[in-house]
Amino acid sequence: MNRPAHVPAAPATPPTNSMTQGWHCLHLYLRANQKEWLQLADYQRAEGRDQLIQLLDPNREGAPKRIQTSVVSRHDADLGLMIMDPDPLVINGIRQGIRASRFGTVLEPTYSFVSITEISEYVPSLEQFAARLKREGTDPSDPVFQAKMTGYEQRLPMMNQQRLYPDFPPFPVACFYPMNKIRHPNANWYQLPFSERADLMAEHATSGIKFAGRVSQLITASTGFDDWEWGVTLWGRAPEHIKEIVYTMRFDRASARYAEFGPFYISYVMSPADAMKELKL
Repeated sequence: MNRPAHVPAAPATPPTNSMTQGWHCLHLYLRANQKEWLQLADYQRAEGRDQLIQLLDPNREGAPKRIQTSVVSRHDADLGLMIMDPDPLVINGIRQGIRASRFGTVLEPTYSFVSITEISEYVPSLEQFAARLKREGTDPSDPVFQAKMTGYEQRLPMMNQQRLYPDFPPFPVACFYPMNKIRHPNANWYQLPFSERADLMAEHATSGIKFAGRVSQLITASTGFDDWEWGVTLWGRAPEHIKEIVYTMRFDRASARYAEFGPFYISYVMSPADAMKELKL
């Protein structure tokens, strides 16, 4: 069919698996099948163990940009993996590598979550941050106003870099859960004006800031990628900090009225070798 003369052609971009910015992310949870484990000879167990330790080594050549191993407390998983890379097939290579290893029948996937990193639409621009300060009563002529603006301007690029290309914090406890914003007729998040949603999320962020130094958080987007809309990954300096931040933030209006949560996976970060020992594989 011919295109009307007044409609410009869309610019041609080469097909790609990578995003224009950010990384793909996979949370993968696996359970050890004891029956399959017992059927392996000792040399096969040693071979499988070595294969997994090498495959999950974040420093090996060809490893994903980020990969973290943890031991899970839930009964329906033993091993947790969080994997991030620009190329989703590099991430998939870990999953297929496990399947093709000696432990391919031993480690059974029980849950996974596919998402991507993003800069949320609710992260204020400099102009929006200035407008918020004014609404809160800070006079632009007040030196405090300019100090806050300068501080935010300096922090914003670093915060956005961490959102798109995150480093894992050096904390021993990890928690993951998926979530949605609900569409209940009497509490439909998507029918609120943007300004109201932004204010609710600002209140939510203020609650989280109180846990700086104790909890690190990463929100990944999964709309169109998985059954939920976001994945929340928390890392805690100590186990109780995870409980405290989740409990505290549930009282924020954005959460109390509009949030729906999926299953929670609490796990303890270890090297691949230590994880194999802990799981007695």
